Amino acid sequence: MTRLLLPALMLGLLASPISVCAGDHPAAHWEVAVEAGYLEKVKHNSPLDYVIVPVQVAWRSPAFIELWNGESGARLTVRNRMAVILETYLEGAEDYYFAFAGAPSFELWNAAQTSALFFEIGGGAGLTNSKGVPGGQGQDFAFNWFSQLGVRHQFSKNQAITAAGYFTHHSNLGMTDPNPGIDVLGVNLGLIWQFE
Repeated sequence: MTRLLLPALMLGLLASPISVCAGDHPAAHWEVAVEAGYLEKVKHNSPLDYVIVPVQVAWRSPAFIELWNGESGARLTVRNRMAVILETYLEGAEDYYFAFAGAPSFELWNAAQTSALFFEIGGGAGLTNSKGVPGGQGQDFAFNWFSQLGVRHQFSKNQAITAAGYFTHHSNLGMTDPNPGIDVLGVNLGLIWQFE
């Protein structure tokens, strides 16, 4: 039952991208981002030293929930995020992982609407080239869970940059034995373009 709760919640969030912000607020617009990172293994579930470089194209919807609105104009909003991910393995048993992921994006905007703290947590699924290496992934199909905590700064009306601490976990949910999984942590940098 709990395994179905997160996907159901994400589908519910993705189904309602109605903006709750005024039209000139950065969170009131659709946007696309290109993100790149550098991640290293942080947990010893696999004996292999994984180093992964993720590149993502992510889409964010207009904010559809406003959780808090301060008197000064600061606000806490929630948006949808969907991404296509290509991870290149610099170290590890596999060479690549191609996947999709979705998540809500919680954004705490300053009153000037120029900067925000953001937190995203979600997951998806994709394909890798498993090779039967002990300590590597046991099959090509694997799920992913991720979270990132970062800052965003608007450097123009329609463009922004992001920097975040980024964690991701890969697993096949026990479909193979052993199922060591991969846990990596690092940085993720992004460039955002907004649509009018």
